[in-house]
Amino acid sequence: METKKFDIAVIGAGPGGYVAAIKASQLGKKVVLIEKEYMGGTCLNVGCIPTKTLIANAHIMQSIKHAADFGITTGPVSFDYSKMKQRKDSVVEKMRKSLEGLVKSNGITIMQGHAEFVSPTELKVRGEENAMICFDKVIIASGSAPLDIPAFPCDHQKVLNSSSILQLTTLPKTLAIVGGGYIGCEFASLYAELGVNVIILEALPMILAPQGKTISDVMTRAFIKKGIDVQTGVFVEGIDHVAEGVSIRLKGKDPIVCDIALIAVGRKIISEGMALEKTGLKIGDRGVINVNDKMETSVPGIYAIGDVTGKYMLAHVASHQGIVAAANACGKSASMHYEAVPAVIFTSPEVAMVGMTSEQALEAGMTVAIGKFPFQALGKSVATGETEGFAQIITNKQTGQILGAQVIGHDAASLIAEIALAIANELTVDCIADTIHAHPTLPEAWLEAALLATDTPIHLPPKVKKV
Repeated sequence: METKKFDIAVIGAGPGGYVAAIKASQLGKKVVLIEKEYMGGTCLNVGCIPTKTLIANAHIMQSIKHAADFGITTGPVSFDYSKMKQRKDSVVEKMRKSLEGLVKSNGITIMQGHAEFVSPTELKVRGEENAMICFDKVIIASGSAPLDIPAFPCDHQKVLNSSSILQLTTLPKTLAIVGGGYIGCEFASLYAELGVNVIILEALPMILAPQGKTISDVMTRAFIKKGIDVQTGVFVEGIDHVAEGVSIRLKGKDPIVCDIALIAVGRKIISEGMALEKTGLKIGDRGVINVNDKMETSVPGIYAIGDVTGKYMLAHVASHQGIVAAANACGKSASMHYEAVPAVIFTSPEVAMVGMTSEQALEAGMTVAIGKFPFQALGKSVATGETEGFAQIITNKQTGQILGAQVIGHDAASLIAEIALAIANELTVDCIADTIHAHPTLPEAWLEAALLATDTPIHLPPKVKKV
């Protein structure tokens, strides 16, 4: 077996791993990027990109259905889901090839295979090419996979997970989604817009619980309006195959029969199978590799980034961690900060958030001021017919510091960036209010929300003061 020497080895070519590899190469290091499956990892192949491609298809169809509202006449609207799936596959393939070219253009060696540690400075790679890799530093970016529940394991035929459901070429008539978190809600929104009868089964008292009650309540109402059956506080005991499809057994309730079931109860960290014990590295709860703010593990020269660290299971967080890890591995100094991590849920309407919710700020003992501006009072939203939702800023009433923000509505994913920048730079609500926002645009909602948070509204009536 051939032995190859590198300055930096990166295990996993997802959004954390490939970014780390590029950063290390930019800093003058000889880098190898090892991936056992596909370039781009979960995000590009069975996560962010394919799901958002399908969601884009559904949004186009919905826009055409509402064309008459804009004085546009169309004929009957129909769709071919198999062609939607083909488009999704072609988008993924195109981006994967582009990413591979980008990595190679940075002088990085790509190895396809499974990596196992032999020592803290050696890896054995088995795959298309078998080799021993010697390195000075290593960055582990092994990611995560859909969580499988022993009581109702996925067979990828009738009981699917978030990866295998993307391989469907025809739509079911009825779909039960076990789990009302962001993954379950994105799929619920997508398939409901395509005419599937969707049932959400969530064990907690509300869907999207980590995002707070305000977002949960708004999304629940929106889902019910779309015909989605939202059932909370229900416990799934098992799933049986029946002639009609599957029968979902619920604790204390009648079973639910549907065509297929999607299991969306979370993701498991991938840290097994790499022989990490040979490095002296101890694995934490749930398979987490613990790191400090420099992405260093307890073993010198070994770094970890992305889902495997158990911090935030978000592609953009993994990418930023990759930059920090690579900088430190190359002798620079960089640290991670998690106060301003934006997150987006690509439902219809979209949801985006950053920083604290009002509940979290109150629990921290802060005096909170909230500015909440509805899109139905925003000129651009009325002009485009996208009036559902609101933009909300959470501030410290005593200091004016922006603590967090939530936005529900059209293009929420883009809107959240302004407040993420504000929180990252510790700006106050007055900084937003004093910034000229172009008119007519959606970001004006932040200006109006900031004014509301300081009790100086312009485009909403003032609050009636109690005598």
